[in-house]
Amino acid sequence: MPLAIALPKGRLLSATAALLDRLDWGLDDYHSKARSYRLKSSRFPELSLKIFQEKDIPIQVSVGNYDLGICGRDWVEELLVRYPSSDVVKVADMGYGDGVLYAAAYPGQATSPGKLAARDKLTRIASEYPNLAEFYARKLRLRRFSIYPLWGAVEAYPPESAELVILSVKREDELASYGLVPLAEVVGYRAFLIANRNSLRTKDMAGVLASITSGLSQVVEDNASPAITIAPKMAVHGSSTRIDRDVVRLALPDGHQQVHVAKILDRAGIRIDDYPSATGNRRPTSSLEGVLVKVVRPQDMPLQVANGNFDLAVTGRDWLTEHKYQFPSSPVTELLDLKYGKVKIVAVVDQEVAAGDIGSLRQLFTEKGESCRVASEYVNIADQYARNHRINRYRIIPTWGASEAFLPEDADLLIENTETGGTIARHNLKIIDTLFESTACLIGSTAKTTSGLKRKRMDYITERLSDATEAM
Repeated sequence: MPLAIALPKGRLLSATAALLDRLDWGLDDYHSKARSYRLKSSRFPELSLKIFQEKDIPIQVSVGNYDLGICGRDWVEELLVRYPSSDVVKVADMGYGDGVLYAAAYPGQATSPGKLAARDKLTRIASEYPNLAEFYARKLRLRRFSIYPLWGAVEAYPPESAELVILSVKREDELASYGLVPLAEVVGYRAFLIANRNSLRTKDMAGVLASITSGLSQVVEDNASPAITIAPKMAVHGSSTRIDRDVVRLALPDGHQQVHVAKILDRAGIRIDDYPSATGNRRPTSSLEGVLVKVVRPQDMPLQVANGNFDLAVTGRDWLTEHKYQFPSSPVTELLDLKYGKVKIVAVVDQEVAAGDIGSLRQLFTEKGESCRVASEYVNIADQYARNHRINRYRIIPTWGASEAFLPEDADLLIENTETGGTIARHNLKIIDTLFESTACLIGSTAKTTSGLKRKRMDYITERLSDATEAM
């Protein structure tokens, strides 16, 4: 039986590709500009190799879709701390990709882990690692805490939107560049070779494992919980970070949408300095009096508006819809269609699947008597779609990007966004349905503000943006 191996995109790709090149695996297409997620090894032609977002790899190995994988220990611990009986085994420390997950705070918010534990007020913790964040909070014995799971831009949330963050950096001194100070090391990490426990017992991996581990300094099988250093790194002091009740908190998107947002803001006569930022500044200044601007991930904005961390935000209708499906009574609403960034949310299958629409796909799985695996970054949209179209047996597979890689081996149906459909076609996939169109939009809360001045400022921003979009 051939072995299936999951290899990482992103931060570990270059070092992993260099290692496998030194080991003469012959993976010519494993690089940052690869146009296919499937790889072939000239040394091990029987292997099935696929490129994934790093966060997906421990899950894929755990459920047995892949026998081996390479990813950061941080993402392994994120899975194991929630599911300690998972079938993931840490086989070898790869010796590269060093970093540390720190619990960090803004200087004006905390003095020590001990004083945090003594707080009677709610402690808000923002992180891309919600399971490790909860693990840390319980280890610290926080009396009251709330975890904000994020897609990224964690460093932007203190001091106004979180008391603590759990974030990944290569070196401790990087925290200072974010205006943060460390409270504790949650877990140190490197790239790890991981394996499915059952695969280790039942499959012949000797040749592949010997190739990978022969030059490594440490081979382990350690599924212990991460050891957290609770002692503070330094004293943390500062002044109050309370925001004036009249201040409007505006969230703008990071990533490729920044250029489009900046053009609309310019057209509206709203100056945002250092946006987009060449230095990664997430706190640009504004020409608007009484407005605090932060640059965060659009995926996180609806939940953060609902939590009251932002008053206004520019995100996509796709992410607003995803949020509303999960929280139907959420106070978040669309205030204005900004008329740019148009994409279609589509249902996608492999080209070889004998189905041209969702009805024929449903019939296909009904006849097979099998469960339909539905992969998507839009977990709640995917779930709603499957239920609306009466797919009797289905399973949602959350993904964190590179979703095209899941078809056809690891999923049967993909709910994805596309502008032209070119990427979908290039991966030998086809669209069988369009769910809806999404454009960028301004969102806010239906909850009434207690400040008349804040309401006037919010209305002014909305009106200026409305005039700018009508002129487009």
